[in-house]
Amino acid sequence: MKDQVHHAAAAGYKVGADTYVRGRPDYPPQVADWLTETLGLNADKAVIDLGAGTGKFTGRLLATGAQVIAVEPVAQMLEKLSAAFPDVLAVSGTATDLPLPDASVDVVICAQAFHWFASTEALTEIARVLKPGGKLGLVWNLRDTQVSWVPKLDAIVNALEGDTPRYYTGAWRHAFPHAAFGPLQAQQFSHGHTGSPEDVIFNRVRSTSFVAALPAAERAKVDEQISAMIAAEPELRGRGVVTVPYVTAAFVAVKGG
Repeated sequence: MKDQVHHAAAAGYKVGADTYVRGRPDYPPQVADWLTETLGLNADKAVIDLGAGTGKFTGRLLATGAQVIAVEPVAQMLEKLSAAFPDVLAVSGTATDLPLPDASVDVVICAQAFHWFASTEALTEIARVLKPGGKLGLVWNLRDTQVSWVPKLDAIVNALEGDTPRYYTGAWRHAFPHAAFGPLQAQQFSHGHTGSPEDVIFNRVRSTSFVAALPAAERAKVDEQISAMIAAEPELRGRGVVTVPYVTAAFVAVKGG
């Protein structure tokens, strides 16, 4: 199973689980309605949180009343999730090897994760565990590049990505169309991540898999670049609290739809 996990995820998330918890933004309030209305989650449903990480999205799923099964291949992330949500069934697994029976769940959610394993094989395995008419939900938080300084921060990060799969490239879309699923339906929501620059900018970047996997000296250079960018931006310079603007992209595809 380890061979199915991208090297950037295996290395970066192994050492960066704590930073991931501090640096990652939450999801906007509109996601609650999307989960219950669009995906139909309620107390009678079962949902897989696939690529659950430290459980950043797990609480959102629990709030619907549904039975939540968290699946995550990186042990250090799974430990964080289990500590935060001890009542959630948390299991080791990957998108191409789900430890669940055929047609056993109503919904599979990939929050901030599908780009890691976007493939025909993954969609076939997801379809296997979904009930007829079951739904696949894909969610990503993205920095809003309409705000002037955000592309400058993105440029610092993107220069280091190497062969790491990323949402913004759109490569994940190549897994679609898939014979088991109907067309993707999309929605977008806007929100912000407010806090100290240390958390919402520095720790967010540090929690990026390929940044977390860098040698210490290289990570220090990234911090220096971000510090210089902040110093040059009037909206950020000298501020103890800042807001990083985000757009949440949410997609759903129906099995057999």
